[in-house]
Amino acid sequence: MSSPLHIGIVACSAEGAALCYRTICTEGAKLLGPHSHPEVSMHTPSLADYMECIYRNDWAAVGELMLASAHKLAAIGADFLICPDNTIHQALPFVQPRSPRPWLHIADEVAREALARGQRRLGVTGTRWLVDSEVYPQALAAHGLGFQRPSDDERDEINRIIMDELVYGRFKPESLATFQRVIERFKRDGCDAVVLGCTEIPLIVDDGNSPLPTLDSTRLLARAALRKAVQTTD
Repeated sequence: MSSPLHIGIVACSAEGAALCYRTICTEGAKLLGPHSHPEVSMHTPSLADYMECIYRNDWAAVGELMLASAHKLAAIGADFLICPDNTIHQALPFVQPRSPRPWLHIADEVAREALARGQRRLGVTGTRWLVDSEVYPQALAAHGLGFQRPSDDERDEINRIIMDELVYGRFKPESLATFQRVIERFKRDGCDAVVLGCTEIPLIVDDGNSPLPTLDSTRLLARAALRKAVQTTD
């Protein structure tokens, strides 16, 4: 049997990256046997370095940080790369032409899962930078899927919860209630699923407490990476 491919994780915020890493390691056993998973390496600069670029809307500089991680991971043997952070996928157009390794795109993996489930119109949650962007609209449109964004006020409150609470591992009942209200509105407006489009959101929202079925971007990316890593095994 050939060895699984080596997965490189270009990380940004800690909680989402940790969930992605744990998912790869724990679910690898389903494909490879007890306690087995592909080789995984992760690199991340300080989140403050990313945020300095994001606050000034400098996505090319975000891309440079991602490329620096990509080169370090390639140098230690990573065969392909994933980024468990939806927001900084805005910088991938700056990254991919110069990347030393290929990437999986988190929004494409979410779109494929929605299609497989027969879902057609998705509510999109995430940081304000993410929901204001075309990361999900472009990916969903390419797969023939519709979408809805939160209102401006909802975007501000969700962004506050993510940046002030979730990235620090703080999970408050009132913050869950905020997400539930937004998702309930998506449901009333005709959405049939909700994208958990910040990799920390699955730490507080899941199918058990959401008014709509959830598309957990963190775990979907991790599972896609597992499938790619083992596709060359005999």
